[in-house]
Amino acid sequence: MRPDLSEATEPGGGETDATRPPSRYNPSPRAHPGLHAIALVEIGKGLLALLAASGLEILGPEPLRRWIHELIMRFQLDPAHGAAAWLVNAINPGGVHLAAAVAAFYGIMHVLEGWGLWRAKAWASWLGCVTVALYLPFDLFALARHPGWLSVVVVAVNLLVLWVLARDLMMRRR
Repeated sequence: MRPDLSEATEPGGGETDATRPPSRYNPSPRAHPGLHAIALVEIGKGLLALLAASGLEILGPEPLRRWIHELIMRFQLDPAHGAAAWLVNAINPGGVHLAAAVAAFYGIMHVLEGWGLWRAKAWASWLGCVTVALYLPFDLFALARHPGWLSVVVVAVNLLVLWVLARDLMMRRR
């Protein structure tokens, strides 16, 4: 017979049941609003990346070259030297296809991660933890190089996301 867990305190004045975290993981996706919020952001990022990938494939290299050339003229840059000139020369059909493929892969991964987080799948929490952990050094570098409220917010949001996902994984281990 299971002991009654409705007692207010444990012997020795321990935690109450109201303050003790649940001992079992609730597999229902409805029990994880933090995962749902992260999932919506991930799905949004993924859909934007897929839109960018399809836009690159539809437009091709010529309009991109023309737009960069217009920017060079508008900002009175040297069309023969510098990063913008290099970019105009680097845009070719193979490069556009490669950029579209990378953006499509990025988008698909984020949509899958978002779907998995919405469904409270452990693999999605792992994938999210790994990707956030990969972004954090770059965010911290940006904060060190360009301190400001935006850099602080980006680091804080990524740390919050990492905490939510890591907490989800830790609760699954109990």
